[in-house]
Formats: sequence, C-alpha cells, structure tokens
Amino acid sequence: MSLEQLKAFLAKVKGDSNLQEKLKAAKSPEDVVGIAKEHGHEFTADKIAELSEEELEGVAGGIVIECSIKYLD
Repeated sequence: MSLEQLKAFLAKVKGDSNLQEKLKAAKSPEDVVGIAKEHGHEFTADKIAELSEEELEGVAGGIVIECSIKYLD
C-alpha cells in the first residue's frame, strides 16, 4: 500500500480510457482505491493526498484530482 503503487496505477490510467471513465464516476477516494484494487494496485486513500496537484494532473490528466481535492481538502 504505497505511494509507488498509486503512481503505477495512475500511469496505467493515462493509457486506458475505460479506466479513466470509471475514475470520473468515483464519488470518493475510497472508490478510487477500490477501482485500483480491481486492477491489481493496492494503496490507501491517504496516499492520494500525498501527491501534488501537478503530479495527479501530469500522470492522469486530472482524472483523480477532482475526487481527491473534493474529499481531502
């Protein structure tokens, strides 16, 4: 459950439009964690808060940032 797992998941998201759509529908960081787990990546919701806005936007095109800022600010 590491930051590296989160970054690996976000790198996967960058090239997968279906996965991007699932994340757009996520209502909470916990939803993001569940989606990631379905795809073989394990991390906790608090790891999302450890990434900067720039890291989230740069890796996933801003997909996850919406969810993380909304629920972690």
